[in-house]
Amino acid sequence: MDKIREYRNLEAPDSIEPKQMQDFKQQTGNIYKSLNVIAKRANQIGVELKNELHDKLQEFASATDTLEEVLENREQIEISKYYEKLPHPTILATEEFLHDKLYLREKGEDSAE
Repeated sequence: MDKIREYRNLEAPDSIEPKQMQDFKQQTGNIYKSLNVIAKRANQIGVELKNELHDKLQEFASATDTLEEVLENREQIEISKYYEKLPHPTILATEEFLHDKLYLREKGEDSAE
């Protein structure tokens, strides 16, 4: 789990910045393979962030909340705003990939041991 949360230590930009396509080709030798790795990692980060946000929001929810209480819950609003300000998972995954923070493993590598 610690490896998954290393993206929090990255200094990722808040918006998309242009990248050199050759930078993506260096690690895998194939641009499309690199983009596939980034897409899978972005999905992992997105799912983790969604689950984390849901868990934090559940801490403040109660079974007897009325609609007005739910809409006025300041703690939930602040938590939601924090997660909205985080860089998009695709940006985080791209930064991890370009800074060699991802471990790439082919499907057949496990059986080689």
